[in-house]
Amino acid sequence: MREFIVEADGGSRGNPGPAGYGAVVRDAATGETLAEAAEYLGVATNNVAEYSGLLAGLRAARALDPAARVHVRMDSKLVVEQMSGRWKIKHPAMKPLATEARSLFPPDQVTYEWIPREQNKHADRLANEAMDAGAKGEQWSASTSRAALDTPAAVPEPSGPPGDAAAGAARARAALAEGRSAAAARPAVAPAEDDVEAEAVREAEAVREAGGTAAPVPEEAAPAGEQPPSSAGGEASAAPTGQHRGWSAAPDLGAPATLVLLRHGETPLTPQKRFSGSGGTDPSLSAAGREQAYRVAEALARRGTIQAVVSSPLARTRETAEIVAARLGLDVAVEEGLRETDFGAWEGLTFGEVRERHPDDLNAWLADPEARPTGGGESFAETAARIAATRDKLVAAHAGRTVLLVSHVTPIKTFVRLALGAPPESLFRMELSAASLSAVAYYADGNASVRLFNDTSHLRP
Repeated sequence: MREFIVEADGGSRGNPGPAGYGAVVRDAATGETLAEAAEYLGVATNNVAEYSGLLAGLRAARALDPAARVHVRMDSKLVVEQMSGRWKIKHPAMKPLATEARSLFPPDQVTYEWIPREQNKHADRLANEAMDAGAKGEQWSASTSRAALDTPAAVPEPSGPPGDAAAGAARARAALAEGRSAAAARPAVAPAEDDVEAEAVREAEAVREAGGTAAPVPEEAAPAGEQPPSSAGGEASAAPTGQHRGWSAAPDLGAPATLVLLRHGETPLTPQKRFSGSGGTDPSLSAAGREQAYRVAEALARRGTIQAVVSSPLARTRETAEIVAARLGLDVAVEEGLRETDFGAWEGLTFGEVRERHPDDLNAWLADPEARPTGGGESFAETAARIAATRDKLVAAHAGRTVLLVSHVTPIKTFVRLALGAPPESLFRMELSAASLSAVAYYADGNASVRLFNDTSHLRP
């Protein structure tokens, strides 16, 4: 589902007086401006102008994608509080405007946030352009607008939790945008060779400190005795002395919270490829599944890195976790959030049987992460929200530690998908075997690193 940010403003030079509004729609992920709107209203109050700006922004967002989620940001406390339902609307001129605004999107698709005026400059300038045009007896025109040019490029606020790839990417974009703005302000002279090198170092450092990734800094840019990271994961050659700081000199982020993700061993339903979620018969491990669990336990014991074991509450995961924990000398903690998706009426059926009995529901489920299985199961979107909350809880509780999470196909794939910032349909493009190991490391700067996926080497004879 797409996400938009709508920023809107309105003003009146006299209150009531000559009035106008402005609105801008941005892509929530990239900060890109997708649409602008502005209009001179004639004589009106500030409040009517602000509501008119809101309406214009929502209409523009709806024209782009009526199924999108919309986050409205305005510096009008009145409009934000009234549209959020916390304040009553008493003025008769504003009631029909608010009613129309609520009708443009379902209520659960729109959220509202008050922001200071200095954070709403783009919409404010659009509103003033519209009023200036009206004062001349003209209409505002997007082709002559300078609001976007006069307003710093918008970059999404990097406020995500550890492991939120979108937040890390936003930080990287912010750092690069700052660097480019500063570069544009400098005189256009041909740089010396040392200046080119220093600029590369500054850009890499800015991105790294913002929590993103960048192309490796040339080895000559690293200080003596420090190794810039090698893309192949090996050691790089030592750098000469007397050079600029490289990204390897960034502040230490500390040891990550590393979640080792173990899918449970086989159950009698696994070889038959039947839907087996949290709403079915809750099968135990088969003999083959128990053997797989013992092999995992031996492999993890040899590595010697696991410091805690956390399991889904379902029988197959608890049994797998107990076998591994006994070998490691650890206890098992149960976390409800690690349970498998509830597949509703599909529990116990094969994919072919579901296609035969519930073709329309299956097609919808394959196409839309918000769709639920037949009978009121759990959608992939609901599973993702649950896993994100569980991830945040576990990362906070186990900072700097390596923890084994014993879970299921959909939760483990979702951990990986969220870490990569991949779309929901990527779940259908991952293969996850019984008793396989995956791993994701979560750093304090908001980034995640997928270290391992679907490793089954420990199951080989």
